[in-house]
Order: sequence, then structure tokens, then C-alpha cells
Amino acid sequence: MDKFKIVYFELDDGDMPARDFIHSLEIKMRAKVYQELDILEEYGNRLREPYSKDLGDGIFELRAKVGSNITRTLYFFYIDKTIVLTNGFTKKTVKTPPAEIQRAKKYRDIYLERRRKK
Repeated sequence: MDKFKIVYFELDDGDMPARDFIHSLEIKMRAKVYQELDILEEYGNRLREPYSKDLGDGIFELRAKVGSNITRTLYFFYIDKTIVLTNGFTKKTVKTPPAEIQRAKKYRDIYLERRRKK
């Protein structure tokens, strides 16, 4: 079966919030996130908890934990088996902060609008 393709959402200034977040993590957590991304690439929309969780409205979170540190990387699916990573954060509360979900939706809207213009 073909693997999914993971891409990073890019802001107009060239920043990539999800990539920048992952690169900012300490080495063990970064390795764990990359390991989870490999699993996401393999299973895509078939991936479920504990690796991935549907947050609603087409936004998903990739879950990584090292010791007591927990991170989430948000993403959505696009055509041709493309997964777009939007943003990430270190989890400090039980629920995913609504502002992070809103940011992912905003980035998705920008991404889709750019694709419509092509």
C-alpha cells in the first residue's frame, strides 16, 4: 500500500510552525515525534489512539509522550494521501487548548485557499 506524504504548512514569511515546533523539542522528544510521524505516514487516516486523535472538523492530533512530557502536533488530510502538519504544542492541560485547534483550522483554511488559486 502507498504511504501517505507528510508536508508542513508554510506561512507567507516562510516559517513552518509545526516543523519549527518539532525542531525546538529536546532530542528524545524530537525522536519520539519523528517515530510517530513515520507511523502516521504508514497508516494515515487508519491511525487511531493512542497515536492519533480526531479533534473534530477534520483536525487531528499526533500524540507523543516521553516520561511526563507530552506533545501534540496538529494536522489535517488533503487530497492524494497528503497529510499537512499545521502546528504543535507541549501539553500542560487535560484538554487540547481551543486556541491551538483554532490555529490549525486557520492554517488549514489558508492552505486550502492557496490550493484553489493554483
